[in-house]
Amino acid sequence: MPYTSYAGLSDADVGALYAYFMQDVAPVDVAPPKTALPFPFSVRGSMAIWNMLFLKDQRFQPDPTRSTQMNRGAYLVESLEHCGACHTPRNSLMAEKQGAALSGGSLGSWYAPNVTSDRIGGIGGWTDEELYQYLRTGHVAGKAQAAGPMAEAVQNSLQYLTDEDTKAMVAYLKHSPSVATPGVDRPRYAYGNASTTEVSLRGTNSADKGWEIFSGSCAACHQENGTGTENRAYPSLFHNSTTGSERPDNLIATILFGLSRTVDGKTTYMPGFGSQASFTERLSDEDISAVSNYVLAQYGNPSIKVTAADVATIRQGGPAPLLANLTPAVLIALVALVVVIVGIGLWMVMRRRHDAVSAGVRAG
Repeated sequence: MPYTSYAGLSDADVGALYAYFMQDVAPVDVAPPKTALPFPFSVRGSMAIWNMLFLKDQRFQPDPTRSTQMNRGAYLVESLEHCGACHTPRNSLMAEKQGAALSGGSLGSWYAPNVTSDRIGGIGGWTDEELYQYLRTGHVAGKAQAAGPMAEAVQNSLQYLTDEDTKAMVAYLKHSPSVATPGVDRPRYAYGNASTTEVSLRGTNSADKGWEIFSGSCAACHQENGTGTENRAYPSLFHNSTTGSERPDNLIATILFGLSRTVDGKTTYMPGFGSQASFTERLSDEDISAVSNYVLAQYGNPSIKVTAADVATIRQGGPAPLLANLTPAVLIALVALVVVIVGIGLWMVMRRRHDAVSAGVRAG
């Protein structure tokens, strides 16, 4: 629940949302699953301390130095569409890192990439028209295709924005503070070319497991040379931000879980080959690592290598954050330390106020 972003919503928009939920959404008599968080996460009161440290509880304030369009874009990106909730990296206590807004963040099995104005690591090399099309449809040939949580955002929200609001988001993102991605010297969409390897290996005794899986499970849709279909129902595997990324998370997740998004009544679909696939299509961790490495070597970023352990991690929901890996004893100690620090801070503030009042009385 991205309430840290929603804190910036205007009273009018909160009122409109409340009216919609209460009057237009049909009630459903279903008991939600019981929350079963381990201690101390199960103590809801602990959020008060987290909020004290990290919640910026104030409404969005327009910047008088920006245009009306830029301010509208900032409001949409920062609050209503809460882009930073996914695309901003988190610190050890799971708060968004200051100074790194929109520079890329892990999202379970998926990775929300850098969408700052940086021309190499971000979207600075996209045209306004391309970024507009991506937000509205989730697809830009030669750039990117939305999958996972981004596909959900396009399907359930972004495609319904007005032209003015989409253009406002584009303007704001294209002028957002640039944050470079460490170790990246080429845009994600700049990697790869068509390949003839799949065809040349047919009829041979190749022991390339990745090629065998690609030929049997991928080539029929993405074509034997990786160009995709002319109608763009199946995208090219080169000049593709998923295969050209500095991280393999989204490539692995797409193979495991597939993708589905419906825009303007048209569904784009790819089956998943993970544990939910039919028995005949199910691929093991070793299988997916092999085909991922084949695709990366032929069409994407060849410096990235995928192991079976990488696939297992993504299959299980992605790397666990540091906070989730700490033992209860360590967490309790950290919470106690935070309480002590906050207590000392409050005591110092009260002491200063007391001293100021005492000084005033003496002066009087």
